[in-house]
Amino acid sequence: MPAPVAEAWPAVCLVRPQMGENIGAVARVMLNFGLVSLRLVEPRDTWPNPKAYAVASGADAVLDAARLEWTLEAAIADATLVIAATARPRYMEKPVWGPRTCAQNVKAAIAAGERPVILFGAEAMGLLSEDISRADAIVTLPVNPAFASVNLATSVGIMAFALGEARQAGDTPPWFTDSRDPPATQEDLEGFFLHLEAELEHGRFYHPEDKAPLMRQNLRNLFLKARLTDQEVRTLRGVVKALTVGRGGRKKDGGGNPPG
Repeated sequence: MPAPVAEAWPAVCLVRPQMGENIGAVARVMLNFGLVSLRLVEPRDTWPNPKAYAVASGADAVLDAARLEWTLEAAIADATLVIAATARPRYMEKPVWGPRTCAQNVKAAIAAGERPVILFGAEAMGLLSEDISRADAIVTLPVNPAFASVNLATSVGIMAFALGEARQAGDTPPWFTDSRDPPATQEDLEGFFLHLEAELEHGRFYHPEDKAPLMRQNLRNLFLKARLTDQEVRTLRGVVKALTVGRGGRKKDGGGNPPG
């Protein structure tokens, strides 16, 4: 049996996949185009899954190295660029790319030292709005709007082909600017969001209460569009701390103590 492959970027993340056969088909098409990093979030069936290996037709190394997580937050904690594959942008203010543009941007991200992860949803319903809200951008396939549902392995295959095509091209787009500071990881961003949301909750910002989930989502989208660096996240946490210090004897925030 081949040795497990080392993780490389971009990573393909299947969120709540249902059938082992589809996971195997994804692994096969990934390896066809040179992708080796697979992440699974809350698969319906047991893992490892013999049906996945049967359909993978020799792409066992991808399955052997697949990373299993039970929350999307954990699966993308180390990512600096998250892209959600969906046919429905859900009216969120995010960049929407086609497969080739997405592939070029992923190539540029990797060249800039970033860690991109592409999310694909479950076979039955795709990604949930909550999943998509965590993404920096959306990739949408040019499908028939009257029949937009695409097989999971086919969706990954189209993106894998576009990524392979981009690797062979000479130029990269100027979507990423040079920065001395590393980009913030999803873990960094999540800590900031929890810190900010806890203080806003304490300050009774979320009103009316039934609008709170949408307000949180809109705030997160606002900061995600800014493509924050690690230093910028630390600065923002310091700002929130400075604005709320001593308020009502409050000693803790929802995301741990911010750096000083």
